[in-house]
Amino acid sequence: MKPGCRFSQFSILRDMKQWSYVNSAAQIIGYYKGEEPFAAFVKKYFAQHKKYGSKDRKQISHLCYCYFRLGKLALSLSAEERILSALFLCSDKQNEILEALKPEWNKNVLLTLEEKCSFLNNPELKKYSLLDIFPWKKELSDGIEYEKFTTSFLVQPDLFLRLRPGKESIVKHKLENAGSEFRFVEDDCIALSNSSKLDEIIGINKEAVVQDYSSQRVGELLEPVRRARQTEGIRVWDCCAASGGKSMMLYDINPTIDLTVSDIRESILTNLRKRFNEAGIKKYKTLVADLSGGNIKQQQANFDLIICDAPCTGSGTWSRTPEQLYYFDENKIDKYSLLQKQIVVNTIPFLKEGGYFLYITCSVFKKENEAVVDFIKKKFPLEIIQARIIMGMK
Repeated sequence: MKPGCRFSQFSILRDMKQWSYVNSAAQIIGYYKGEEPFAAFVKKYFAQHKKYGSKDRKQISHLCYCYFRLGKLALSLSAEERILSALFLCSDKQNEILEALKPEWNKNVLLTLEEKCSFLNNPELKKYSLLDIFPWKKELSDGIEYEKFTTSFLVQPDLFLRLRPGKESIVKHKLENAGSEFRFVEDDCIALSNSSKLDEIIGINKEAVVQDYSSQRVGELLEPVRRARQTEGIRVWDCCAASGGKSMMLYDINPTIDLTVSDIRESILTNLRKRFNEAGIKKYKTLVADLSGGNIKQQQANFDLIICDAPCTGSGTWSRTPEQLYYFDENKIDKYSLLQKQIVVNTIPFLKEGGYFLYITCSVFKKENEAVVDFIKKKFPLEIIQARIIMGMK
């Protein structure tokens, strides 16, 4: 047998392997209907289909996420065409799938996004603009750069850690000893690759908290509260606490706070209690409450600070969950805006005179942000201390 024949046979098998990744991703996308987080769906899918090895799972999942990152762009393409186009647009270095299936594309992955769009010779793609990824410009809050925000969906965001007080050098040394690549964003904030495995390196919640950079920057808004309330026992209600990330941050700012946390489901608070236990936070109260209903079993108006991280579209986090971008229905904006107004109406009455109300969303939509703030101003005797859009892209 000639040596060239063996190489040729290997090349064909390699190409078949790469096509199998694309076909498997297309099949999974066809099964998925957006009814649960894609990470949970694909995990269950792979658990039912044992033939996929760890590398297979990683490659196929990445292709699916690339597909969703195109949002509303080029929906008329076949799943396979859209997957490869998305992989090309999302790649910032050469990869074996493009090398096997689209070698000319692979040679050009370092082009700018505009150049990549021009390079693609698919007539269907030429009909579209990258702005079609996120077609709701008119709904955006003021201060958000539309083009920059839209193209950010093509980049997988970093994983961010908030280092807990006194643990900064410990975490740094542990990551260095493990050979993990990281960079400091702030003195207490580290960015790592999103694929970093941290559980066996550092004490999650005990030494550092996994928390998006934009969420960490909410701490900047707590400065007026920190300066104005120096006495112990400041009463704080984190009324839509979810997993408790902001409460943990507030505790690290002032461990003497008298903390109450609530959410709509007991299962959410069970997860919160687990995280608080890992973080060493013992003194707090929990409350299961549907804040949209108004029937809240709470004491009189005596909270110095109410943090209302309201349920929202989550549009500011879609770079982490691009399947939500792909499946988004614009009608949900009004639905969430109404829910947010119901929640603030039912929570602000529990604010002490002279207290602070911190309204937060993970949304980029004006109806969930400025419109709700305007509603609060009209309905309650509250004064805006500051309002801002916090960008988490860094």
